[in-house]
Amino acid sequence: MDKKKKREERIGEQQVTYDIYAAMPDDGKRYEIFDGILEMMTPGPSVIHQSVSGDLQFILKQSCNSDYMIFVAPLDVILSRTNVVQPDLILVHRSRMEIVTSRAIEGVPDLVVEVLSPGSRKRDKVKKMNIYAKHAVPEYWIVDVNARTLEQYVLNDERYELSNLFEGDDLVTSDGLACVKFAISDLFKDASIQKLFPLS
Repeated sequence: MDKKKKREERIGEQQVTYDIYAAMPDDGKRYEIFDGILEMMTPGPSVIHQSVSGDLQFILKQSCNSDYMIFVAPLDVILSRTNVVQPDLILVHRSRMEIVTSRAIEGVPDLVVEVLSPGSRKRDKVKKMNIYAKHAVPEYWIVDVNARTLEQYVLNDERYELSNLFEGDDLVTSDGLACVKFAISDLFKDASIQKLFPLS
């Protein structure tokens, strides 16, 4: 019996937890768990996706590194036994370092960021947004490379509200993360982005 069939049979028997997921043989693919259901992630991120993720990490490290630990995917964030995600970028305040363990981030980060890919829009804007809200992640950013925007969602009464939409030369700031201050245009100034996604 091949690895894929074994995985499907095991998943079909019961709700998937982090322990079951961690014990599965490595098949070279990436997975997340949403409310006990194992879902394969979209194919590997594009060059542009990686470029923007890396640039955002660099920008945030310039101003936030003394207050926050900054992590990038692939890294498991265990929100509960049956909700395990891999955001593109994660911030955890240094006063809460106990949630950072050798295997994963085991608890709620202060900020999660998703950079949209062609196949991830619905997943990031609906499914993952609901999971992040359910576990009270205080702030969630969605970066759209094509539109060159950053949507900032802030948790309010167990639901996210669109707090701001940053575009052009807007200055990105956050009431919850005082260290955040950068021009959104700095995130998309790479020549390859300008070439592949020219603004009309």
